[in-house]
Amino acid sequence: MKVAVLGSGLMGKEAARDLVKSEGVYEVGLADIDLARANHVCDTLNSSKLEAFKVDAGNPEELGQFLKQYDVVINALFYSFNEIVAKTAIEVGTHAVDLGGHIGHITDRVLELKDDAQAAGVTVIPDLGVAPGMINILSGYGSSKLNELESIKLFVGGIPVQPEPPLEYNHVFSMEGLFDHYTDPALIIRNGEKVEVPALTEVETLHFEKFGPLEAFHTSGGTSTLPLTFSDIKTLEYKTIRYRGHAEKFKLLVDLNLTRNDYEVDINGMPVRPRDVLLKVLEPVVDLKDRDDAVLLRVGVGGQENDTPVEYQYEMATFKDRMHNVTAMAQATANTISVVAQMIGNGTITKRGVYPPEQIVPGRAYIDEMAKRNVHIKESRSESSLVAKT
Repeated sequence: MKVAVLGSGLMGKEAARDLVKSEGVYEVGLADIDLARANHVCDTLNSSKLEAFKVDAGNPEELGQFLKQYDVVINALFYSFNEIVAKTAIEVGTHAVDLGGHIGHITDRVLELKDDAQAAGVTVIPDLGVAPGMINILSGYGSSKLNELESIKLFVGGIPVQPEPPLEYNHVFSMEGLFDHYTDPALIIRNGEKVEVPALTEVETLHFEKFGPLEAFHTSGGTSTLPLTFSDIKTLEYKTIRYRGHAEKFKLLVDLNLTRNDYEVDINGMPVRPRDVLLKVLEPVVDLKDRDDAVLLRVGVGGQENDTPVEYQYEMATFKDRMHNVTAMAQATANTISVVAQMIGNGTITKRGVYPPEQIVPGRAYIDEMAKRNVHIKESRSESSLVAKT
């Protein structure tokens, strides 16, 4: 198959790395508005399958001319491009996947293109990172094993292997995005009702092998499309994993209005957003640099299986690839979007239209493909009378 990758940043580079190593892929076009950056990635990966192109994704005509040469496009650009890429891909008959973006309801607008995609015989799947993405696929897979779905509980976090004060955290994606997740309310389902709860609240302790006690707390955006797909569920919660004490420290910053997007103060007659100042102050403190990171994930899917209360649990711990200097977050994210793009291209996924990951990606095949890439997701099953009461 021929696959296009839009964006030669970290996620685009790592998706391209996986594609050129895959037997079913014989041509990869890496596009960026900065041709020198795309060429640098091609030189680094050093594959005869890979070629760089200069493309302005904000220009539908230029984008369409590029995309129509390929079977599938991986959109690894900033989320603001997701709608235009999906629309253009549908118009030229190319399947498309993206990394998601619930800010500004971008994913909702992509999902609204379902009829157009079906009419064009095109498959579009948004939200293919870790959260959303991997957690959606595993939630859908676990629910497919149950006669009656009752609860989904999600825990995900990207953390440093060796934490350092004061926050015991190093960022592996946008700090702007992190502030939004920590500031906006979290949408969950509790007792069958959709409710919003404040971010950084309801802290609980959990444990992973190789780590001491960790904490998990509500953050916004994590449940993504799951409340729509599983609207009749009793319990749906997403919590972010960090080292203990992190939520309390950040909640102070939130309570002081230092993370708000819509808040300004007057400094000597000049309007200043405290958020902008905090971002600048934190940047050198939380920069990962060459440190090792880990991505931890736990998905619990509970309900009834042949009148027996059952929970399926999926757990993952992925660490930095030191050989290629690739963060754990980049591995888990880029491999997810590459695997699903290839599933569309090779006919594993045949439904046409726009679907969130939990509705269309085959879970078992996904787990097997990720294992080939050294991202191991362990499945377990337990029977408990407590499952039905969550």
